[in-house]
Amino acid sequence: MILLVGLLFPATAAADPVLVLGHHGHAIQRTDPFVTGPALTPAPSSATAAALSTSEHPARATASAGGASPGAPATSSKPGKKKKPKKPQITFLSELARLHKSGGLPTPTYQADVGAYSQALATERKLRGTRRTELTAITVTMHDIAASHQLTVSRLPAMMATLAANQQWWTQGPLLASGQRVEFAGSQLVWQYYPGQGIQLQVLGTFGKADGLYTAGPADYPAMEQLLSEMIPLAAQRGGGLAWEYYFHFDGGSPPWASAMSQATGLEALSRAYQATGNASYLNVATSALPIFSVAPPVGVNVTAPSGTRFLQYTFAPATDIINAFLQTLIGLYDFAHVSGNPVAAQLFAAGNAQAQAELPGFDTGAWSLYQPGAEDTLDYHVLVTGFLAQLCTLTAAPVYCTTAQHFQSYLTIPPVLTQLTTRARNKAAVTLRFRLSKISHVGVVVTNASDQTVFATSASVGYGTRSFTVPRIKQPGIYGVVLTATDLAGNFARITGSLQVTR
Repeated sequence: MILLVGLLFPATAAADPVLVLGHHGHAIQRTDPFVTGPALTPAPSSATAAALSTSEHPARATASAGGASPGAPATSSKPGKKKKPKKPQITFLSELARLHKSGGLPTPTYQADVGAYSQALATERKLRGTRRTELTAITVTMHDIAASHQLTVSRLPAMMATLAANQQWWTQGPLLASGQRVEFAGSQLVWQYYPGQGIQLQVLGTFGKADGLYTAGPADYPAMEQLLSEMIPLAAQRGGGLAWEYYFHFDGGSPPWASAMSQATGLEALSRAYQATGNASYLNVATSALPIFSVAPPVGVNVTAPSGTRFLQYTFAPATDIINAFLQTLIGLYDFAHVSGNPVAAQLFAAGNAQAQAELPGFDTGAWSLYQPGAEDTLDYHVLVTGFLAQLCTLTAAPVYCTTAQHFQSYLTIPPVLTQLTTRARNKAAVTLRFRLSKISHVGVVVTNASDQTVFATSASVGYGTRSFTVPRIKQPGIYGVVLTATDLAGNFARITGSLQVTR
C-alpha cells in the first residue's frame, strides 16, 4: 500500500471561518474544517484598478458605443482632410470576436461571454462605492489581459467564472474584510477577497480543501469529486500543459501567473481522487498538468539551481525562494510520482529534492525558521514548514529533513536569547542602545536611574540579529539600569538585566 502524505496544512491548524452566499443572496458564516491555514504570501499590493471605478476604461467605452463594432477605427469629422486611421483598439470584446472568428470559440460560448461581460459593465454603472470598485477591478483585469494579447480560449472558463462570482457577490453579498474566504451555495470552490481586486479563485485553498476531503474519509469523497469536477475545467493551457492560474495582481506580479505550490497541491489532490475512486481520468489530468514543472519562468516554475532544480512559488518572481512552497511542491510531485509511476514526475522530484536538501540549512537560524532568505517566518508558517519537513523526513529519511524538523519543533518551546551590546554612552547626544536577539520577538526596554525611576521605556516587534533602540539624551552622568525583555511568536519569554554607564 502506498502511503500518501503531504496535507496542505498541518492537522493542528485552525479552520478558517467562511462566508457562504446562498441562492437568495443571504450569506451565512460557517467553519469549514477543510479550508484552513495560510494561502499566499506576502500580502498582495493594492490594485490600481480601483482608480478606474469613476471613469470609463476602454472595455466599458466599447460596450457603450451605441452599436459600434469592437475596435472600429475613428473617422475624421472634417471634410477634405484625410486623417490617418487609428489602429483598432484591442479590448476584451474585440479579442472575444477574434477568437470566435478564428473558429476557436463556439458561437454559443461567444454569445454567452459577450452577454456576461456586457452585463457586468452595465452593473458597474449602477453600483456605488466598494461594490463598484471591486466589480470594476475584474473587468479592468479582463481588459488588460486581452489588451496584452494573453486572452486565450483556455483561459476564458476561469476568467468568466471569476466575473460571474464577483457579479453575484457584489450585487447580493455583504462587504468583506481583507482576506476573507468565501464560497457559494452548491459549489465546493474556495474564493478569497483581495481589496481592490474583488474575490479571486483561491487555487491553493481549493486544492487543499480537496486533500482535506480525501483525508476525512469515504463519506466526503462525493464532495471531493464535485470540487475537482468544478476545478478541472478551469485549468488553462500554459507551458505545454494545463495550469491553474491566478488572475489578479500579486506582490508585483501581473496576471495571469501560476504557482508551483498550487500546481503541485493539485497533483496531490488528483492523485488522491484516483486512489479514492479508481478513476484513471484523474491521473490523466494530473499528467497534463506536469509540463509546467519542466519549463522556465515566466511561463513555468523550473529554475536550474546549483544542486538540482528549484520550483518557484510565483512564475513572475524567479529570484524569490520561499522554502515552505518549495517543500510542499516536492511533496505533491512525490505523491503523484508514486501513485502514477510517472517517470518525469519522479525525475522532477529527484532534482528538486537534491536542491532542497542543499539549501535547507540556510533557512535554519539556530532559533527559528526563515520564510525566505533574510525574512523570518510567522508562527503559522513556522508550524507549516515544520509539518512539511516531518512529511519529507517520513518519505525520504533524508537526515537534513529529519534534523531540521526536530530543530524547528524545538524552537517552539525555547525562549529567545537576548544580549545587551551597548554598555557605555556619552551624555552629549541620544544613545543607540544595541542588543542581539536570537529570533523574531516583541522586545521591551526599560532604563532606570539610581533612584529606580524610569527615564526611558519602549517596545517593538523586531527580527533576529543585531537591533537597537534610540534612547533620548541622558543629561546626568551615572550608572543606569537596563532591563531587556523578549516574547517570541510562540509566547516564550526572556528577561535580562544590565547597566549603561553614561559619562560626560
